[in-house]
Amino acid sequence: VQLVESGGGSVQPGDSLSLSCVTSGLIFDDYAVGWFRQAPGKEPDGISCIGPGSEGSYYADSVKGRFTISRDSAKDTLYLRLSGLKPEDTAVYTCVADLLPPRVLCRSKFPHYRGQGAQVTVSS
Repeated sequence: VQLVESGGGSVQPGDSLSLSCVTSGLIFDDYAVGWFRQAPGKEPDGISCIGPGSEGSYYADSVKGRFTISRDSAKDTLYLRLSGLKPEDTAVYTCVADLLPPRVLCRSKFPHYRGQGAQVTVSS
């Protein structure tokens, strides 16, 4: 199983960015998928997760209204649109997958599958 993120980078406050996570080796439609992020010196934080067939989504309060999660079953790919970025959004963003409800996945300490991560830096 592989989860490969792309789309990270350095942006200014207020900018937008899109992340993608291409999955392989798993039956994508069976899994809840989501995004965790880890800022320097902090624990990983599940910020957004979405269920199979896009049924049910969860957003952490810190990103609600600014980030949008989506998935494309035809491409076995997960997306995260980040808008209104703030310096505190700087982190390594990692996609995850597991056979859990979205809210539970985002609160899990050990998602079954995870990618290597993509750096997002927000700085003026």
